Amino acid sequence: MDPHHHLWPDSPTNFSAVPGDRNANATPYSVQDLRADTGSGHNVVATVFVECSTNYYTEGPQHLRPVGETDWVASQSVSDGLLSGIVGYANLMEEPSELAEALDAHTEAGNGTFKGVRHTVAWDANPGVFASIRRPPSGLLLDSTFRRGASELARRGLVYETWTYFHQLPELCDFARSHPNLVVVLNHLGGPAATGPYAQRRDEVLEEWRVGVKALSHVPNVVMKLGGIGMPAFTPVEFIESTPMTSTGIADYWGLQIRYCIETLGPERCMFESNFPVDRRLCDYVTLWNAFKLIAAPYSIAERESLFAGTARRSYGIGR
Repeated sequence: MDPHHHLWPDSPTNFSAVPGDRNANATPYSVQDLRADTGSGHNVVATVFVECSTNYYTEGPQHLRPVGETDWVASQSVSDGLLSGIVGYANLMEEPSELAEALDAHTEAGNGTFKGVRHTVAWDANPGVFASIRRPPSGLLLDSTFRRGASELARRGLVYETWTYFHQLPELCDFARSHPNLVVVLNHLGGPAATGPYAQRRDEVLEEWRVGVKALSHVPNVVMKLGGIGMPAFTPVEFIESTPMTSTGIADYWGLQIRYCIETLGPERCMFESNFPVDRRLCDYVTLWNAFKLIAAPYSIAERESLFAGTARRSYGIGR
């Protein structure tokens, strides 16, 4: 199962999601492209789309415009159930009535596939570190209004999904403890940054990152996605652009860190993600999943089942 991919339409006019901004990661990626990748050699039988700021409604109340993305993705679904889940965007800082209306609309548009909300909180004091289209303020996870919005997700049985930078992991721990009934899905290994002031400081970053991951191990409602490694935010450009890129090379570079997550959190709280098409900058789909299989090789069959399918299915409530 691939629990994290995006879809972007061919028309670049549809890439804008935030007024006056544009998603620099946006590259056309259709359901047909997804099907070609998932059918290119690995047995991928289900996927989860994660919001990427596209195809918002252009009219109507602002808080309902992101529902356009869920509506569009649901319309792309295929009959065999490959696209099994949708994680959309809703602003958790909205007034309660507007947030409730947006979640109702997402649920209706998803027609059974809407699983939760991603509201990213990745923040750093250095503006050059940002890799997300949104520019959240610092301390959002500690904000009482934001936490009230997250409580509405928990009440509905929806997932809260996000990504942070490594130095925000203590805030995520505090946030998750305050919502023990909320499944918190942390993207991209918890954000071991590799740009701005963190470039050429990988050992220092990873040392602090490991402390944060260890703290997460004591917060059982947090699960982690193992991926995002094709993003220059986390993997130095000089490695991404080295050729030819092989699954062995990827496993050698990221294996220790990914296995640290698995061994610290447990396989039942970790899931591999493709983050395609963004991570396509690193390698093709087959090579990426081969790298994951090499990294996971030391684990038992039951543990690998969790890493490649079980954790994702449990987290998003997707049947076998």
